[in-house]
Amino acid sequence: MPTLLIIDDEPNVLYSLRAGLESDEVRVLTAKTARQGRSVLANERPDAVIVDVRLPDQSGLELFDQIHQADPLLPVIVVTAFATTETAIEAMKRGAFEYLLKPVDLHHLREVVNKAFSLRRMRTVPAAFADTPADGDADRIIGNSPAMQEVYKTIGRFAPQDVTVLILGESGTGKELIARALFQHSKRANRSFLAINCAAIPESLLESELFGHEKGAFTGADRQRVGKFEQADGGTLFLDEIGDMSPATQAKVLRALQDQQFERVGGRDTIRTDVRLIAATNQNLDELTAAGRFRQDLLYRLNGVTIRLPPLRDRKEDLPALVDHFLRQQGAKLGKAVHAIAPEAMTLLERHDWPGNIRELENILRYGVIQAVSGVLTADCLPGSLVGRGEPVPRAGTVLLADVRDMVRTLLKAGTPDLYRQMIQSVDRVLLAEVLEYVQGNQVHASELLGISRTTLRAKLASREDDGH
Repeated sequence: MPTLLIIDDEPNVLYSLRAGLESDEVRVLTAKTARQGRSVLANERPDAVIVDVRLPDQSGLELFDQIHQADPLLPVIVVTAFATTETAIEAMKRGAFEYLLKPVDLHHLREVVNKAFSLRRMRTVPAAFADTPADGDADRIIGNSPAMQEVYKTIGRFAPQDVTVLILGESGTGKELIARALFQHSKRANRSFLAINCAAIPESLLESELFGHEKGAFTGADRQRVGKFEQADGGTLFLDEIGDMSPATQAKVLRALQDQQFERVGGRDTIRTDVRLIAATNQNLDELTAAGRFRQDLLYRLNGVTIRLPPLRDRKEDLPALVDHFLRQQGAKLGKAVHAIAPEAMTLLERHDWPGNIRELENILRYGVIQAVSGVLTADCLPGSLVGRGEPVPRAGTVLLADVRDMVRTLLKAGTPDLYRQMIQSVDRVLLAEVLEYVQGNQVHASELLGISRTTLRAKLASREDDGH
């Protein structure tokens, strides 16, 4: 369970933040002064910290410096009711994870805190190889097939070198784990590590997210912002799904790689950085380049060192070790002692083609552990798509998109604004209702099947109720 420390001298703020952020999945600690905060930090190991800029005994930025010096990999969220551009820039330059203004929108703060928890895990939880002794919480890279042995050799050769690395592989093959292993075995392992999914951020905002922007650079740019390249100075930046980046942003990334300098959006001042870049994509960059959708010079710059992750269907000899790992992992998470798999169930897994790769295997085994009634996972615990009963279980990337496309076109013709939010809410209404009906309202099982935390599920349900659905 991740732990959040909130340091703020206002009792009402502490109470409301604790009430809004604490859950069965998040432990919240509080402190009213910088001194109390340092005491908590000395005795506990929080996964993220929220610090108010104005504290009675010390500046919040000074306290941030002390926290950052003691643990450079701990995400710190700075908040204040007294907003100034200088404070925001200074906080982000010093390495703050985020800078927020009071009163803080609780839903947005939950998202920021969850991202901070995720980043903390990526920075600190080992991405350990299967045969390497590691902490029990380690995320292990499993497999001894010849293809995976080549991956391990490449990591060993190039992790310590300050070179750009491009990780190629289908969705679900574990590209993020490989990026973490490269970071954790690098000379920059004690410096910052930031990750950004280029496909998850609207194209119009991605350049700002990477390089920052000046006040007034575009509608909604009400203050100056420091981007990820600037925040990661001296450390490592992981750009996932780089194939989804627009040509304009590609050009700016190329310059940042070549010259280690750039300008913020709407700015003229040149900013110099020292960042190691790790990039990943599930797309064929050669095909995108031929189609004019990806810059050839950027591709040359990225693929000096390339790691190709094999799909699971091409390394099925690793399946038994992967199954054993995920049974133990999911059993521990769900509090169920499922320690073995029946031969007929294993045969079904071996016959499957695994279009969703490792992620699909993990989700199916999570489903199986939930369904299991004994210490052995049997064939009838697996989804119908594997055992041949009923309709196949839909997976990401295999769902028919005709209805979604029709809805998007209808909204576009109607000139409807805020399309992204409306589409997500429409999908959530159907998805949440069906899953909750299937599990008879059990939110624990629903969050497991959805692959999201209970906190996120509750937030989505609350949002649905607020919208009148």
